[in-house]
Amino acid sequence: MIRAAAATGTAFRSGWLPRLGLVSAVAVATFSLAACSHHHKSQVAQASTPPPVGPSYEPSYPRPAARPTPAAPAPAQPSEVATDDDAYVATHKPIYSEEGVASWYGPPYHNHQGANGKIFDQNAMTAAHRTLPMGSLIVVTNEKTGQSATMRVTDRGPFVQGRLLDLSKASAKATGVYLPGTAAVRVDVYQTPRPIDFGGRWCVQIGAFEHEHKAEKLRDELERKYDTANVIDFEGPTGYWVRIRPQGDNKEQAESIARRLRPDEGDAYLVRLD
Repeated sequence: MIRAAAATGTAFRSGWLPRLGLVSAVAVATFSLAACSHHHKSQVAQASTPPPVGPSYEPSYPRPAARPTPAAPAPAQPSEVATDDDAYVATHKPIYSEEGVASWYGPPYHNHQGANGKIFDQNAMTAAHRTLPMGSLIVVTNEKTGQSATMRVTDRGPFVQGRLLDLSKASAKATGVYLPGTAAVRVDVYQTPRPIDFGGRWCVQIGAFEHEHKAEKLRDELERKYDTANVIDFEGPTGYWVRIRPQGDNKEQAESIARRLRPDEGDAYLVRLD
């Protein structure tokens, strides 16, 4: 932008005129006033003159070349998003594999706390498994369609007999399980934060009960039978559950309890807590 310079007047300081005769002083004063008046009008005229505008005016500096606005990239599908986990899978071999039926879950679990203590997001690439260490890196492959995806175990389940894995909504879409609801899959485990075969913290989970009083009744019975275990009942999204934690969360004791339990209502599941 070009700005017009502001007009500046002449500053008078008292006592600057030398002592002259009356005629000379009057003449000098008359001349000075005339000159000052002419100078002031000239500066005002220059200041009020606008800069040239319109098509004929070009700035003294070159205009920058116009740059086309890049088109926004199309959002990638879950199976197309490259991650560090994908890179790890591409350079390593599975350490464990198993096959079974996978289902998927979303509402009413979405935006609620999962078994790992974090908020479950049905749009993240995750899965629920009952016994793999929490945080395990797995690849799930649909054995019918061949679709596969990399994900992490962040939750516990599925608590349905005959099911191996519960996929988030995003994971189900990436592996072709979303539309049919269930599918035969192969689970390849590539990385676990803790050993699979030994250690860990374990419990037995029983349910789900439709009515709370049935869960409380079973809890009371199990407390008398397993007096060294910690038995609790709690409410989940699908009903009421009873959980038995043997002393020290010992795996062998939890397996023994799960084999002997034949509850009148609900099913017993061996579950890893960590």
